[in-house]
Order: sequence, then structure tokens, then C-alpha cells
Amino acid sequence: MASTYLTRTPSSAGNRRTFTISVWIKFLADGNNDGIFNAWSADSNSAHITFKRRSTNGGQLGWSQWAIDNYTNRIFRDVNAWYHIVYRVDTTQASGGNRIRLYVNGEQETSFAAATDPSQNEELPVNNTVRHIIGANGYSSIGNHIYADMAHFHFCDGQSYAPSTFGETDSTTGIWTAKTAPSVSYGTNGFFLKFENSANLGLDSSGQGNNWSVGAGTMTQLIDTPTNVFATLNPLSGADTMAVNTTFSNGNNTVVCSGSVYNPFGSTIGVNKGKWYAEFKTHVAPGDGMVGIFAKLGASGNYLGSQTHQYTWYNASGGKFASNSSNLETSVGTYTTNDIIGIALDCDNNKLYYHKNGTYMTYGGGTMNPTSGTYGISITDPDETDLGFYFMSAMDWGGSTRGNWSANFGNGLFGTTAVSSAQNPDDGIGIFEYDVPAGYRALCTKSINAEEYS
Repeated sequence: MASTYLTRTPSSAGNRRTFTISVWIKFLADGNNDGIFNAWSADSNSAHITFKRRSTNGGQLGWSQWAIDNYTNRIFRDVNAWYHIVYRVDTTQASGGNRIRLYVNGEQETSFAAATDPSQNEELPVNNTVRHIIGANGYSSIGNHIYADMAHFHFCDGQSYAPSTFGETDSTTGIWTAKTAPSVSYGTNGFFLKFENSANLGLDSSGQGNNWSVGAGTMTQLIDTPTNVFATLNPLSGADTMAVNTTFSNGNNTVVCSGSVYNPFGSTIGVNKGKWYAEFKTHVAPGDGMVGIFAKLGASGNYLGSQTHQYTWYNASGGKFASNSSNLETSVGTYTTNDIIGIALDCDNNKLYYHKNGTYMTYGGGTMNPTSGTYGISITDPDETDLGFYFMSAMDWGGSTRGNWSANFGNGLFGTTAVSSAQNPDDGIGIFEYDVPAGYRALCTKSINAEEYS
């Protein structure tokens, strides 16, 4: 949500002692101060409660009520995973530890760095006729916006539900998955936000009509869901200089380099078999831009293409394909502002192909053709590399013009702008600007699972 949020003020109070919050969240930054759900009364600073993930120690989950903080010892920092988070609130419970219970992926969190329970029968600000916020904290001003994706947000007024009401373990994979239509009672102020109506992301699907309003900015709907996770750029990879000199936004699919960046940062999903496709768009002319793949991370200062098992289209000096600091082909052409670079990675035949704005490049005396498998760049078999997987990457090494890229791994967006032509892989999963070669897939868990179990 980044700089936006949803807001609603109930017209009448509900049950302020018993309620359940269930939401799927994909956190997109390491230890950001993420406000999940907040209720606050403007007439008293103490009359608030916030359910959130805090930045201290890299991302602890918990809740706070004025000066009382409750946070897990466990840290949640995976930027590719969807977490199912349930806050089960019932202050009528005799045992203090049962008055607010936190569950992640079906398991109760019992180890807390700090824990102060509400009083028995305490009435919390939630469900009062005060401003409620999803995706930020709201005390005297709105802040601590969540940098995350959300899906299937349930709020059940007057009910204390276990996580098994909203999720279950898949018998084949052993993975905790969502129940898309749980049997629950929503009560007076309850709601169910599916986020499936792009024109009205605050639409309540519970039947109660408790719709939410966008408080600021613009919300972007993604096809990334808990049942099908798409790759993004990974803000946790690369050298320290990468973290200092780059800014990630738009669900970690846009990266801006503000200083010299060396080690490559790549996709959150790596692959070692199958055929895969992604697109990268330049928003400024990248003087020392690089786009490609890697299966090795070197020491700090090693730019993309300087190591073995790294392959790049380097934008300087007329453009060249390079690997291990050696030119594979020179004068292949450059890219500039608003160009879209397509990467087709064939891990079955160990080949790499590039196009610019839909036109495939020349290599080895002919035009690259990923469908027929001709004139591709030969790469090391992924199983024989350092990491055992290839990751896709776009970056800028330095120079007077810094890199500014957006990746489309199949979500159908460059930044917040939807692609214009909406091309799909032949399995129908993913949305791209240009035609996807036959047999190539988007980097997402559904397509990867199909490849693994085919």
C-alpha cells in the first residue's frame, strides 16, 4: 500500500471485547514499520490500538495500545511469502494470555519479547464509533503506512475464531492455504475485503455493506495472491552498497539507483529447469545499465556480468553481451528511456535470449529465436552453478545517469501503469507487453509447480 490506506468510521458500536482479524499479507520490505489495522479516538491519545509489524529487530509482529507494546520474538522478513495472520481477540477470557492471541500460518505465536495483556472485559477502541484504518497507523496524523500486499481481509465482529476457520493445510504440499469462502458471522461492523474490484478495492463482500474508502493516493490491484505468488525484485539480495543506494517501490517491482550499485540484485524466485520470461522497462537512459541473469554473487564491487555464471546486456560502449568480465558480442545496440527489454531464459537447453521492444537481438550471426532455440547465448547448466538457480536482474553500475527500472514478472504492470497489449504465456498465467515465446512461463509459483510436477 506504501503511501495509501483504507479508512472507515462505524456509525454504531459493535462488540468491543470480542472480534477476529484474519488477513493474508506479503511484506515487501525488511522490518518496515507496517500498520495493519488501527482504531483511534481523536479525543484521547490513550484510546487507540494498532495491530502491526514493527521495524525493530527486522520485523516483529504484534500490537500496541498507547504505551503498551506486545511483540513476538520471531521476526517476519520474507519478502516473497504470503503470511496468514490472525488476531483472535476476546477480553472476556479469564486467562490474560488468551485475551489477544496471534497466529501465523495456522500456528499460535507464544514467545513474546514484550507482552502486557488487556484487562479482563476491557473494551477496546476497535468497534467503537471512531476512525478505523487498514494499512497505516492513525494517531494525531496518518503514518507508518504498510509496504505490503494484502488479500482476503476478514473482520468478524463479536466472534473469536481460530485460524482453521480461514485456512487449512494442503494435503499434497503441506502448505497452509486460504479458505476462500469461510463459514463465519460478521456481526455489526464486520467485513470481508477481497480486493477483487479494481475500481473499488474497499468493497465489502460480507453482505453487511461495511465498505471502506481509500484515504489517500491510489491503490494498485495485483494478480499476485496467496495461491499464486509472482516474483518481484529482491531488496534483501546484493551487497550493502545496493541497499544504501537503491530504493524499491511498487511492490518491489520498481528500483531506482541513486548512487553506484555493484552487486546484482535479482528476482525473488530462481529457476533451474523449464523456460521463463520477464520484461524490464527503463524509465531513464541508463548509462551503465545492465540487464540479465545470475547464478553467482561475488564480493562487494562485483557488477552484473563480472563473474562466472553471470550474463548481462551491458548498455555502455555501443552495447554488448558479457559474462565473467569478457565480451560475448560487441556493438549489439543500446537501450534508453521507456525501452522494454524482454528476457527469455531456457534452463532446459541452457540458453538466454533478449529482445528490445519486441524485436529479438542479433547474436552469433543470426537473430535470436527462443521458440526455435536458435542463436541463443549459451549459459552454464544451472545445476552446475554456485547457487544452482538463475535469477533475473536489472541494475545500474554507476556513471552520471543512474538506473531506474520497472520489472514485469507477469503482474501486468510497469510501476503503476498497466501494459497496453496484455499478452499471455500459453498456460494463460501472467500478463506481458510483448508476445511470450511458446513454452515459456511467468516466474510464479503456479507455473513453477506445474513445471516441477509435469
